[in-house]
Amino acid sequence: MAVEIPPLIKPSRLRRRGGLWGECLSEFLGTFVLISFGVGVVAMAVAALPGSGRTSGPTTFFLGAGDWLLITWGWGLAVVMGVYVAGGVSGAHLNPAVTLAFAVRRKFAWIKVVPFWVSQLAGAFAGAALVYAVYHNAIDTFDDAVKGPKTNGHTLASFSIFATFPAPYFHGGIWGPLIDQIVGTMFLVLLIVAIVDLRNTAVKANLGPLIVGFAVAAIGMSYGANAGYAINPARDLGPRLFTWAAGWRDLAMPGNLSGAFSSYFWIPIVGPLIGGVIGVLVYDLFIGDVLHIRAQEGVPAEVGRTKPEKGTDEE
Repeated sequence: MAVEIPPLIKPSRLRRRGGLWGECLSEFLGTFVLISFGVGVVAMAVAALPGSGRTSGPTTFFLGAGDWLLITWGWGLAVVMGVYVAGGVSGAHLNPAVTLAFAVRRKFAWIKVVPFWVSQLAGAFAGAALVYAVYHNAIDTFDDAVKGPKTNGHTLASFSIFATFPAPYFHGGIWGPLIDQIVGTMFLVLLIVAIVDLRNTAVKANLGPLIVGFAVAAIGMSYGANAGYAINPARDLGPRLFTWAAGWRDLAMPGNLSGAFSSYFWIPIVGPLIGGVIGVLVYDLFIGDVLHIRAQEGVPAEVGRTKPEKGTDEE
């Protein structure tokens, strides 16, 4: 809006929010929006749609691969909305892996890293709590109707609304899911730094958040099934902590399911942090350094050529 919008709070009380405190509030709200819509779409798919009679049965979901598109596009749009909300204040990292990668290679102040992480984690926890408040009736009804193993009355399927776990074909091993999280987050950060790099084919007209959302959807479509594509430590740990408090207990923390996986909680934290740093380093090695030297030379090479074309006076 072009009109001047007066502050809700007296300007004298707002000064401390102009710096890091304001950026942390931005990261909190942006991550809250991200999780509210991302976890919300999974709650719709797993519990609300079946329970409301919109599928063939009260526990029927994911009948085909095409159903996965609801989740991937939902998470992609969740990222878009979160970035649009927070981008103008904090840059909308909304992800500890992005914050760490930007500190390593984008001159983001190291002193801000931990406050950003805490804000992102708190926003993710609050977003998960909101989704549970809205959908707890559907979730409880779903858990009651499902036959099979339960942890404190809850199922792995209802837990999947909030946090991630490895596919059965890993047989409880850690290396497959860990590599999956490293690779997925590597692509996420690589794509983010490419999208926001003004030296490259930069996205214009404030469309950057939309393209980042497309990137998240693409990662979910290509690398989602192995371990739920957390690719964001706050996105997984915040809701995981909430579900532990809400009754899922060992299934959430430390992440145990008898005969399937154990102490899984650390993989969606460590894997993304490693993958994010790898992603920004790979981009800079293959693309960023080339753009840097071209900018130093002052004569950008025509795309597809190794050297600028000579003029007639140079021949």
